[in-house]
Amino acid sequence: MTVLPRAFAWQRTDTVGGEFVTLDDRRGLHAKGVAFAADNALYTCRYDLHTDESWASTRLEVAVEGAGWLRTLRMERAAGRWRVTTSEQGNLERVLPTAPMSGIEEPDRLHAVLDVDLHNSPLTSTLPIRRLGLHRAEPGTKVDIEAAWVLLPSLAVLPYAQSYEVIAKSRIRYRSENFVADLDLTADGYVAEYSGLATLA
Repeated sequence: MTVLPRAFAWQRTDTVGGEFVTLDDRRGLHAKGVAFAADNALYTCRYDLHTDESWASTRLEVAVEGAGWLRTLRMERAAGRWRVTTSEQGNLERVLPTAPMSGIEEPDRLHAVLDVDLHNSPLTSTLPIRRLGLHRAEPGTKVDIEAAWVLLPSLAVLPYAQSYEVIAKSRIRYRSENFVADLDLTADGYVAEYSGLATLA
């Protein structure tokens, strides 16, 4: 078993919940995390995330579990294409009737995606910031991207337009459709405060 040298923990500020991750960021990122929340269904989530040396996501494995159900997702990018596989045990729809199916029917819709964004995860919100060097960029810098948004607890995957604008030293404004949040960063570019969502413990 790989021992990872750094650790972060975030406490949710919008609901009962939190996220804990161990990671190695010496050459890209390898992170193993666990999160739990009671927002739309009580669940726990475990994930294993890998990027290449440029911080572009290459693999994400997620398992989400609640009372009477378990879903898993594996996303892997190779030669510019994403492969997405899922599995399910039990019945999430019994707990959450509006839950969509996991995964994505047409992975080719992710052809432009270099970042995965696990729903309400401060750690994965860090990925495009580090990949694009926004934690060192001048105020006024703005970048538009498309990410693979992984919904929790369903593990549905959606291509999602996002924008990141540097508004001050160590502060970035994140936008996606009608949603706006400010991200305060640590000195090395990790999300320390996600307004309305989570804070670094």
